[in-house]
Parts: sequence; structure tokens; C-alpha cells
Amino acid sequence: MEHELNRLGEIGEARLFGLTLAIGTRHFQARRPETPFFRLTTMNNGRKLFHTLIMLPYARKQHRFSFAAGTLSAFIFFCLGASRAIVDNLKFKLTIAYDGTEYEGWQVQKIGTGVQEKVEAALAKLFPSRPRVHSSSRTDTGVHALGMVAHFEIPRAERRMSARKLALALNAWLPEDIRVLAAACAPRSFHARFNAEGKQYRYFVWNHAAMNPLLRHTTWHVPRLLDLHAMRAAAPFFVGKHDFQSFAANPGYAKESTVRTLTRCDLTRRGPLLTFVIEGDGFLYKMCRGIVGTLVQVGMGKFPADEVRRMLAKRDRRAAGMTAPAHGLVLWKVFYARRPAGTGNPP
Repeated sequence: MEHELNRLGEIGEARLFGLTLAIGTRHFQARRPETPFFRLTTMNNGRKLFHTLIMLPYARKQHRFSFAAGTLSAFIFFCLGASRAIVDNLKFKLTIAYDGTEYEGWQVQKIGTGVQEKVEAALAKLFPSRPRVHSSSRTDTGVHALGMVAHFEIPRAERRMSARKLALALNAWLPEDIRVLAAACAPRSFHARFNAEGKQYRYFVWNHAAMNPLLRHTTWHVPRLLDLHAMRAAAPFFVGKHDFQSFAANPGYAKESTVRTLTRCDLTRRGPLLTFVIEGDGFLYKMCRGIVGTLVQVGMGKFPADEVRRMLAKRDRRAAGMTAPAHGLVLWKVFYARRPAGTGNPP
């Protein structure tokens, strides 16, 4: 590599200024000459260090063509090396379930503990590179999950077990309220968040005068008898493409759009247990809980069913119903497009 860089410099009569090209674990250095043609810029992307060559706006007129050729060759050489480094990584997809009662949501928190922190701590026990986990969603404090999807990458050299054994190994290091249900090799292009095409949330309500103590951490207790017919009449108004600003809480930052598309919003009853099923292409902050809280108040007789249409049109959180408590909500499933067989990482 050093010989190749020197040869390219001779072609363009370029001088290399403090050039260090790091690819994987190989480091090559060239001596610092008197005429700078290149500058080294270092970027820290996550935990991996990449070096890029930035050409300074200087070249001798009589050698413009040869210098450009040398620059292009060096750039191609660098890209090929970076590609090899990327290819040497393996990506894994995890399906995770957790009881969110004791956690401040999924994401790593400055104050309190997030589920992500526990998963990354378990991965650090297995892989020296201490991989970062990227999730499909960010659940709020107290919200649960049965089908959270996440991915992480490791250098190929760190792989010591099959994907099936990976789930067992992670669960050995995780607390009892977090479990990896499945682990699988994923294509290098896979991203748990950006490749997700939709999500399903379920919300549980115990509609009985006496709360079932076995469900107290995962179900909202509503002792007043609810009108199931009225709630079922109101639910379809949420289906379709709408601006859901009236049903979402303020996240503390500006949203590019508050328009989302719901493909399903219905509820079933099995004895005192009501299950609200909501599917869509994306959800705003506390949006599901705003929808369920409003439907429950429709069942109480506070709003007529067709009032939902006017709530959507007003685009004002004060126009809609209450926000249901967090502990009744479960991220049930994340949807992805089916991929052709054989597109995962090689074993």
C-alpha cells in the first residue's frame, strides 16, 4: 500500500502531507514532505474510525491531468479498502420482549435505566467490540414490548456461536424482565428502524369493578362499564391517512409532519378484558395512548362516536380525549418486507 501511494504521488508530482490511511487494523504512513497536496480528515462514526482524503486546492498547472489521475486512483484504492472493512462485519437481527415497568423506556437515558442499556451491556459480555444496538422503535416509560426489533454489527472475527445460541447467551446476561426471543443473521443493508414498514400496538383494558391482580402491570383498570358498541363505531374514523396532532403529546421538538396512516383500529372483548389493536406506518409521541384514551371516553359516554372526525380536523390536543396510562400498551409486532432467500450474511 505504501509503495502504491508513493507511486501515485510520483505520477502527479504530489506530496503527501501527514497521510495516514487506516483500513480495519492496517495502518500505513507516508513521510511528510514540503509541499502539501492532501490533508487528512478523521471522522468518528460510532465506534469505528474512518479516514478520508481531502484534496487541497493546489496543483501545478503543467501536471493537472496527471495529478487528477493520481487523486482518483488513491480515492478508488481507499474505497476498496473501506468496502473490505464493511464486508468483514456481520449484522444480526434481534426480536426482544420486555416488561417496561422498571424502565424509563427503550432508549439509553441520562437519568434512569433504559432497556437498550441492558441489552448493550449483555452484548458487551459476549463481544469485545461492545456493539451498539439500533432499534425499530423507542417505547416510552412503562410501555412494554413483545416484538421489538433491533440490530447490531460485530467484526466477523468476533463470531463465536450460531444465531440460535446467541439468543441463549444474551438471555443468560439479561435480567428476567428482558428476553431475546429470536436472533438471526441479517443482510448488510438491513436497518431495524429504516426498513420497518409498519407496527402493531395492542392496548389492554380490564373493564370490571375489581381489578385482576395478575394483570395489574400490563392492563389499565377501568371499573366503569364501557359501551362496546359506541367504541366500535368510533374506531374506524381513525383508519386511513390523517393528521394525528390532536392525539399526540408534544415531544419537545418540531416534527416534520404529524400525518400518519393507520391500517387497522379495532377492539375485541373477552370477558372483562378489552384489547385495542392499532396498526400503522408510524406513530407520534403518545399517539396510541391518545387514541385509546379517547375511545374509552367514548365508551363512557363523554363523546359521541362521530366526534372523532371533528377532533382530527381541529389538529389540537385539547380537542381530543385523555391519554391512557402507559402500562397498558404493548409494542406487539414490527412489519418488514419479505426478503428473498439467501440474502442474509454468510455463516
